[in-house]
Amino acid sequence: METTQGLDVRQIVMDIIADIALDQDLSAVDDNKPLREQLELDSMDFLDIVMELKKRHQVEVPQADFPRLATLKSCVEYLTPKFA
Repeated sequence: METTQGLDVRQIVMDIIADIALDQDLSAVDDNKPLREQLELDSMDFLDIVMELKKRHQVEVPQADFPRLATLKSCVEYLTPKFA
């Protein structure tokens, strides 16, 4: 069950990134590498991702937890309990 949820959360994050980083190729995203390095996301893009999580899914991410969203894997680990 957790795997399915994890994949769903991964897809949610990827969908938001796709809407923000329009010209980025997301097919080769490495779940273990920092997203900002892979996708040339700046701090405003990152803030947009957090705001979209709140707007689309009512998921709050306090600023102190932003570092926990560095990689796709850490995003899924951090966000999965929030979607449960």
